[in-house]
Amino acid sequence: MKADRHPVAAACGHPLTTQAAHDVLCAGGSAVDACIAAALMACVVEPVLAGPMGGGFMMLCPAQGSARVLDGFVQTPRRRIPAEVHSIEADFGDTRQIFHIGPGTIATPGLIPMLFEAHARAGRMSMPDLAQPAVTAARAGHVVTTFQAEVARITSPILSHIPATAQRFGMAKGPLQAGDHLCTPDLADALEVLAIEGARLFTEGEVAQALLSLDGIALTGEDLRRYAPRWREPLHMSRHGWDVALTPSPSIGGTQIALMLDAMPQEVTPALLHRAQAELLDLRAQSSDPLTFDPALVAQLRRTLAGHAARQRGTTHISVTDRGGMGAALTLSNGTGAGVIVPGTGIMPNNMLGEEDLLPGGPESWAPDVRLASAMCPMCLRAPDGSITMMGSGGSSRIRTALSQTALHLIAGQPLEDAVMAPRLHLDIANGPVMAEPGDECWTDALHDLPADVTIWPERSMYFGGVHAVRSTRGGVTAVADPRRDGVALT
Repeated sequence: MKADRHPVAAACGHPLTTQAAHDVLCAGGSAVDACIAAALMACVVEPVLAGPMGGGFMMLCPAQGSARVLDGFVQTPRRRIPAEVHSIEADFGDTRQIFHIGPGTIATPGLIPMLFEAHARAGRMSMPDLAQPAVTAARAGHVVTTFQAEVARITSPILSHIPATAQRFGMAKGPLQAGDHLCTPDLADALEVLAIEGARLFTEGEVAQALLSLDGIALTGEDLRRYAPRWREPLHMSRHGWDVALTPSPSIGGTQIALMLDAMPQEVTPALLHRAQAELLDLRAQSSDPLTFDPALVAQLRRTLAGHAARQRGTTHISVTDRGGMGAALTLSNGTGAGVIVPGTGIMPNNMLGEEDLLPGGPESWAPDVRLASAMCPMCLRAPDGSITMMGSGGSSRIRTALSQTALHLIAGQPLEDAVMAPRLHLDIANGPVMAEPGDECWTDALHDLPADVTIWPERSMYFGGVHAVRSTRGGVTAVADPRRDGVALT
């Protein structure tokens, strides 16, 4: 290896997703190229967590220079029309969650325009070359993993909502099983043509028209044509000499993570994590607008946590680093999917207008023609020694807790793998029940002392997110993929 070349690394949520990214990096592709190849592959082999008609955020961090964020999240329709919405309940085992699906929950997709914008800015390889691994996997078929079968079980009311959806996801004759061979030739054709014709296929072309043909959809052709990804300056904060770049407004995930990182004292305990999360949720509930990274809010959190200390009582993610030292982190989501299939494409579009994490007021509460706020937050962390860590997580509302806790452990000096694997706790309501993972005796005793109802899960779970991270230092690279979401890392 040449002295001016950096080692490459990729951490993603599926073996084929990681392999697609790693192969591109080894062939000399950029970090953006690797993210594109991995994202398209994820749409094939992680089809509930990622979809071509979803949205996402990409964080780019050069070896030298400033990080940038590309916002490719979904947009609400420009006008309201009668739309079709259904409710289903997903079973996570230890908890259940309501989701809204149907054509009326489909927001304007942003993922494909975002990938092509990123490619125009920092891509090196051709789009047909980047799409080919995903096209091949979709056409030839892939073996369903145990994790993907479990995701299918949880979301089976969505994946079997109508016969066309059940057929697409291999559930026409019964539940999807680990080891099943899943082929999606329509998706292969759509991705192959996309790579040749460009994003226009999804914004004005045949795929766009097929989407608009769905009965009960709220979107119009104008929504698709006028969508544009946006470059944004990251939200920056510092903790113990580390510079942390996060997604800015309208993302809510970056602000919440920044507030927690800035307010937390050095010690990270279940009691402090619980109180910090409760205070953030309470602040958000009291505010009619998204929270801002405001010194007054940080000070308020610090006072609360200091007083408390004295008392002592979804989505998928891709992280890569290329031979030029650039890191990229891409978080993408299809919601849980709208439960319908765009004719002739094999694509289940997003259900973002039905996600309660995004619209707590329900599927009719969206304002027209606005970017939806998202919990997704790809991150870039620069340590005082110059090392760079790219990371992110899937997991809906658990993204903020997974990433903030991982970052706190990493900044406190833990190795990357230990920081990712540390047990997590999460709460959705300020004064509500706490969900927690098992840990050592000290962790368990501290959980039992919390002033809340605590459920300790029997083992680590996908419910608590999946942090996939790569770290580049002068001595080399480290890649860690979270086993909670079947992650695979390659260096």
